[in-house]
Amino acid sequence: MNPRLPVCEPHLWGNEKRYVVEALDGGWISSAGEYLTRFERDFAAYCGIEHGIAVANGTVALHLALLAAGVGPGDEVIVPDFTMISPVLAVLQVGAIPVAVDALADTWTMNPAHIEARIGPKTRAILAVHIYGHPCDMAEITAIARRHRLMVIEDAAEAHGATVHGQRCGSLSDIACFSFYANKIVTTGEGGMVLTRDPRLAEHVRAHRNLCFGKGPQRFVHEDLGYNYRLTNLQAALGVAQLEHIDEAIARKRAIAAAYHQRLEEISSVILPAERPWALNVYWVYGIILTAGFGRSRDELAAWLAEQNIETRPFFTGMHAQPLLARYRRVGDRFPISARLGEEGLYLPSFMHMRDDDIDRVVAAIRAARR
Repeated sequence: MNPRLPVCEPHLWGNEKRYVVEALDGGWISSAGEYLTRFERDFAAYCGIEHGIAVANGTVALHLALLAAGVGPGDEVIVPDFTMISPVLAVLQVGAIPVAVDALADTWTMNPAHIEARIGPKTRAILAVHIYGHPCDMAEITAIARRHRLMVIEDAAEAHGATVHGQRCGSLSDIACFSFYANKIVTTGEGGMVLTRDPRLAEHVRAHRNLCFGKGPQRFVHEDLGYNYRLTNLQAALGVAQLEHIDEAIARKRAIAAAYHQRLEEISSVILPAERPWALNVYWVYGIILTAGFGRSRDELAAWLAEQNIETRPFFTGMHAQPLLARYRRVGDRFPISARLGEEGLYLPSFMHMRDDDIDRVVAAIRAARR
């Protein structure tokens, strides 16, 4: 039996253990310390942003960003239909209503042309989610938001280092969120960060991630509802080590994608991921879409590859198909692109230390599966 090829697994570059041990030896194991300060400062600077606030994970980063943006009960937030459910859960958590728009067929990100028809008197923000490493069309989304005086929130959990017209994701909005889960390009195991240029928004996020303590002698006097959403110095030590190699990691992800492209482009029944001219896609995952000409369904191909000890994952299921969100559906809503992606999309192994012969094995198995 060939060795298992995972979809993704953490890649440690070398300094992770050293930095964590230094944090342990120094006694700074909780939510303060040198590595936490460095990670916030250095990741924000990498994205070209003044303020970085590290938090426990990407979902709570979204919750804090929505709170800081003033989104609350009864408000509406424009979200992509094709997304991981985390941003929509955060919208629900602040008491707001998610209003979905369909995806673009090539980049799989939210379609800006559908946004304005979904904006109403209760709309407060647009939450743009960069999908699978390809950024949204932030120039168009931002222009729409400015016309309607809406806040723009970026979910860049899947797009560390991706760019729009040379500007990095995380710097393209009023407030942005990242995840550093174990399968991300930069990982802290669990973790997240909120980025913003606005010092008022930054102060709001810092306070609310840490129970909204008062100041000075009034420390234990609380005027607002806060949360324990802190990241630890130990996790930040991992993040500092990971960030030292982010350019190398992105280059490797793009090289894996290029190798897949070269080997799969001759199969006309397989649609490959796109890269718009204005974008740099970091290919957090490498996804494909099967057409009817392939001869097998997405699930049949996944089962076939599993028999070859090759792991895959189906694409996200669109928000329109989530039982949790049934009460938010509107009469006449249709999301044909999102529905197709959820039914026909599959992502393949693209772990950081994947070799060319591993890619050859995956592609050979895909070719053998065709009918």
